[in-house]
Amino acid sequence: MSKRQPAQRLADFLPYQLSVASNAVSTRIAEQYRKRFALKTTEWRIMAVLGDAGALTQREMSQLTLMDKVPVNRACKRLEDRGLIQRSPNASDGRSHLLELTTEGRAVHAGIMPLAVKIEEELFAVLSPAEQASLRDMLVRVRENAGDFDAESLAD
Repeated sequence: MSKRQPAQRLADFLPYQLSVASNAVSTRIAEQYRKRFALKTTEWRIMAVLGDAGALTQREMSQLTLMDKVPVNRACKRLEDRGLIQRSPNASDGRSHLLELTTEGRAVHAGIMPLAVKIEEELFAVLSPAEQASLRDMLVRVRENAGDFDAESLAD
């Protein structure tokens, strides 16, 4: 049984490959929602998570997306200024606020999701349905194996 040798070049390093692949896919989708809806990647991720999960605190948003709290805060402020999300007091914690999509935010979300799904289908058409399912399963397992992170530790 041969042992896998460590990557000798950055291009062979799996975390680097995952990062580059993620950035390429995100950039491909981002081109569309930037052109049509004037949203940046972080803003769209926040809207997508709120569209799926409902109202969340910024800390919960950072935890779910594994994004640093500073870009999350800036993006939330821009989305709030545009009327796409709203902030309300958190009844279970008087120190934080809940963020949720506004009616306009839900309409933008509904406009982007079919576009994002279409692009996803185009990008992953090079994989069979079984390969796509396998890739999704493997990514979930790798993410779970990486462990949990505190939102405070996510700063670059």
